[in-house]
Amino acid sequence: MDANNITYEPIAPEASIYEDAKKEKISLDNILVIFVSVEKGDTIHMADQSIKDTEDFMKKLSRRSVLIYPFAHLSNNLESPNHAMKILDHMYKHFSKDYDVRKAPFGWTKKMSVDVKGHPLAEQSRSYGIDEPQKIYNKAKPVEVNTAIVRKSDWSGLPETDHRTIGERLDLYSFQEVSPSMVYWHPNGNTVYRQIIKFIRELEEQYGYEETSTPVIANTALWHVSGHYDHYKENMFMFDTDMGQLGLKPMSCPSTILIYKSRKWSYRDLPFRTATFDKLYRKEVSGALTGLFRVMELTQDDGHIFLTEDQVENEVEKFLEFVKTVYDTFGMKFVAKLSTMPDSHMGDEALWDKATKSLRQALERSGMKYEVKDKEGAFYGPKIDFDVYDSMGRAWQCATMQVDYQQPLRFGIEYTGEDGKQHTPVIIHRAALGSVERFIAVLVEHLHGKFPTWLAPTQVVVVSISEQVSGYAEEVYKMLKEGGIRANLDISDRTLQYKIRDAKMKETPYTIILGRNEAEAKTISVRMRDGTQKNQQKLEDFVTQLNDEIRKRKC
Repeated sequence: MDANNITYEPIAPEASIYEDAKKEKISLDNILVIFVSVEKGDTIHMADQSIKDTEDFMKKLSRRSVLIYPFAHLSNNLESPNHAMKILDHMYKHFSKDYDVRKAPFGWTKKMSVDVKGHPLAEQSRSYGIDEPQKIYNKAKPVEVNTAIVRKSDWSGLPETDHRTIGERLDLYSFQEVSPSMVYWHPNGNTVYRQIIKFIRELEEQYGYEETSTPVIANTALWHVSGHYDHYKENMFMFDTDMGQLGLKPMSCPSTILIYKSRKWSYRDLPFRTATFDKLYRKEVSGALTGLFRVMELTQDDGHIFLTEDQVENEVEKFLEFVKTVYDTFGMKFVAKLSTMPDSHMGDEALWDKATKSLRQALERSGMKYEVKDKEGAFYGPKIDFDVYDSMGRAWQCATMQVDYQQPLRFGIEYTGEDGKQHTPVIIHRAALGSVERFIAVLVEHLHGKFPTWLAPTQVVVVSISEQVSGYAEEVYKMLKEGGIRANLDISDRTLQYKIRDAKMKETPYTIILGRNEAEAKTISVRMRDGTQKNQQKLEDFVTQLNDEIRKRKC
């Protein structure tokens, strides 16, 4: 990871063999961090391969400082501590020849936070293991079904606040080894996923966006034009066919530009605001089990605005409003960060200056406080990133917007100006959530699984105290469903205490409890998630109140 800062603190030894270390906080700025996991069978030769790739990566970024960070969490097939330390020491000695190198202590539990730089090369993943003869041998083996690998990831031992632990408890999602680093959305999790996207879609419609969709596969010639092939190919899935080299799209912008390019445009047609929720694919290490934070198949609430130069500042202000609406809805605070031209960039510096000025003026006109991150822009333009703070005070980079003068020039897109001449538009790339999967991970941990009613997979569960009121419970359940409420019905013979505890464990916002008194009076008793209860309510009033709460998207 290319990091603005990494801070770590050794807490206690955890391996049978460990290095000497002080229990002190270490903070390092502007450094390349290599998280290393050594697995059974790994060799010095494999370490040398990783060193070469890292050095190539550092040259691209003009970095001279590196931290080697032992990171056992990347694997559950670890080598012995003795062998792992030999490989890590070998890497340290090699980097020491030409670089300013540090090494985090091996064998310790460590607190760690890292602020990753926000450019396309900021995070790279590699896995070194099976050599070529072994690959050939594997190909020659008869195909057998190994049921041992068709299983979900083991998340035991994670803290109760981790989104993977919460997701398992609430039956939201899982990861299966046959689809590494890709999400299996269960019905509950898919409900949350769809409701979040529905919210963003509604907001985008209010702001004048038009939704598009493009193929997931394209000839890599497209990414040669965009510059992604040169700057991002290591993270792309590519394969050779009789139609040429094809690739799964890692980003939507090049394909969206082709939609713009398919017709003629006038200045009167701009701004043209597009939005998409297509799946994207980015190559990651299959063993990097970080749940929804790090996936190879992801969805972005991606948006691209094609506009004239004099419209940029106004559109930036509109998106600042958009971001504020989104995070106010989720009850999360954020801070804006303006990132300027990096050393490795495309295009004329005068255009960069113009784009940066537009972003700065829009921030100041909106009254939004912001920080400046020098040289942290994307390779094609300056940007504003938004660090979002969760209920535990942790910062997450989610929303982003970039002003791009370079892609329009590379693709040769134009519009007819008021003067009758052809002009090159500007593109604003923007996303309020970023990766929807990653945002859901942040949200699950922020809320500790206690989704507001509008997001909750089950909004109301109807429980009966006895078999005698099962018929009335079914009537209530039917009316809730007809009223648009996501409801479940429990008329089993289990005890009332069990049913209430089950609803609480599933973090259901409302539990309707029905006994003989409610059935006779045609009323309901409602128990809230916090344990408070209202008795003898009219069902119609409750449904009206609930739909109002859902419509307002209260958190």
